[in-house]
Amino acid sequence: MTGKHDQSDDTRPIASSRRQFLVKTVAILPAAGALASCAPHDASTTATARAADNSASSASSAPYQPTFFNPREWTLLQAAIDRLIPADAEGPGALELDVAVFIDRQMESGFGHAATLYMQGPFPHDIPHASGFQSRMTPRDVYRAGLAALDQYCNAHFSGKRFEELGTAQKDEILHGMDAGKIKFEQVSAASFIGLLWQNTKEGYFADPIHGGNKNAGSWKMIGFPGARADFLDWVAQPGKPYPLGPVTIAGT
Repeated sequence: MTGKHDQSDDTRPIASSRRQFLVKTVAILPAAGALASCAPHDASTTATARAADNSASSASSAPYQPTFFNPREWTLLQAAIDRLIPADAEGPGALELDVAVFIDRQMESGFGHAATLYMQGPFPHDIPHASGFQSRMTPRDVYRAGLAALDQYCNAHFSGKRFEELGTAQKDEILHGMDAGKIKFEQVSAASFIGLLWQNTKEGYFADPIHGGNKNAGSWKMIGFPGARADFLDWVAQPGKPYPLGPVTIAGT
């Protein structure tokens, strides 16, 4: 993703700059308008806060056990989202913020079962991302078929290697190829699968931690998002002044 705000950039799964990616993606947050008066934390503050959060949480929480994804799917899913939003000097990556946990929980929700999605035909095999979700398969089915197809593709084209065993450049080439329609799967549209994974990865990265992702509100701290505080009346008449308080989640943490 570059600084240009065009549709083609918005659908690319690999970010070249995290800060530019955040500027374009932050609109999915519930109260994104509040960001106008919130200054992003500087790199040293973000790194310090992130280290403290990781230390506290690692000492008290057991590894998450997925309820939908099997062990092979879970490993592949984590490897894929790690390339979609990798950790860097500007902030935590999708793995650090438990985005895979968010996606697993979504698979067991109404979304995963397509409870509120339009599921009537026609169902073209390859559709533009802008057309939205159109498939006879539920999101659960898309993930199951897409991950299996990705495994098969890597096995066939990289001498039996699995996705997570490939180099960074090879992984990115595959993901870009799926997104551009250059790579085809038989049982599911590769472009639709990577589009769904990319959308859910962004959602898990920025959503309130109550939904399983954005561990310790890490992405909110990185961009200076205040979260779900009860009110901001004290700051309405102070435009441009940095917001000094950390984010508050729905759970009040």
